[in-house]
Amino acid sequence: MNTITKKRYIFYVFLCISLYTTPTGAQNKLKTENVILITTDGFRWQEMFGGADSTLVQNKSFTPNADKVFKAFGAETPQERREKLLPFFWSTIAQKGQIYGNRWAGNKVDISNIYGFSYPGYNEILTGNPDKKVNSNDKKNNENVTVLEFLNKMPPFKGKVAAYTTWDVFPYIINEKRSGVPVNAGAELVTGNLTPKEELLNDMQKTIPPTGSNRHDFLTYYMAKEYIYKKKPRVFFLSFDETDEFAHEGKYDEYLHVAHSFDKYVADLWQYCQSQPQYKDKTTFIITTDHGRGDKVKAEWTGHGQKILDCNQIWVAIIGPDTPSVGEVKTEGQLYQNQIAKTLGKFLGVDYQNGKTTGEIIKSAFR
Repeated sequence: MNTITKKRYIFYVFLCISLYTTPTGAQNKLKTENVILITTDGFRWQEMFGGADSTLVQNKSFTPNADKVFKAFGAETPQERREKLLPFFWSTIAQKGQIYGNRWAGNKVDISNIYGFSYPGYNEILTGNPDKKVNSNDKKNNENVTVLEFLNKMPPFKGKVAAYTTWDVFPYIINEKRSGVPVNAGAELVTGNLTPKEELLNDMQKTIPPTGSNRHDFLTYYMAKEYIYKKKPRVFFLSFDETDEFAHEGKYDEYLHVAHSFDKYVADLWQYCQSQPQYKDKTTFIITTDHGRGDKVKAEWTGHGQKILDCNQIWVAIIGPDTPSVGEVKTEGQLYQNQIAKTLGKFLGVDYQNGKTTGEIIKSAFR
């Protein structure tokens, strides 16, 4: 870390403390005491709002077992198909929260970074700044201060921020060493004083090889859930990856199945939080993706990046005690990925800043 970066970092630490010690109106009014940020990599808005794409299901190159996929996720209308694919999103979140990004209705959510792949996308989600210098997926420590690090420097959140992720680059994106935010990622086992469940999950991770990502998403989820049970964090980042990996492999059937599993993980975690005194009616979920995928040329659905025009198109869902229950947002509007970090901070009564220009809060997410 050079001298300028050190000075800037020290400034951020004092800024965090000073911002917390100056109460805001939001701190006095909001009910949210905990935030869980959840992502699934490269999951298209087209499936979020329309369910299984019949064109891709009928393509034997992408879906060799079309009959089984139609039986599991097929239906006459997009509304029915999306409810079969993502039942929790289109029941609980659609009734009690908000879902943005249905471009068929003129409601848009876009990335701001120019690259359209993972590290730049997660940097934008977590810092609110589409930094042009973040231009690869290499394992390089992020110079930018994420909202997770920012909160972890504040007394009420110190030691109560953590992340569990399938992709093994997140310790660098979050800059685990500098930030002090523990990140369990990729093939990393759970360490420390293990519960019986964690011992079993470690054994499963050592014996069940991943088929695409750095580990199976189900292992990431159950490891994360056990951490939440043990440690009771106030801010938690949970990131899945298999939707992106199976899409890259052109396996549309597997892409749909892991998306359906993702919906189940979110549902299970929400139900768990609603059963716990610390989290019940005090917790906000923010759910999104790092980038979209191709659409106009069907073969491009497997890819993303600067050469794939539609990969800038994403979606965001929010549910919690301070968010109006409007469900699917069908009015014309425009949100950006760079608004998520500051919105997360506001739910906790904090004005997140990192010395760079960040997106503004999503005002409609608050009552």
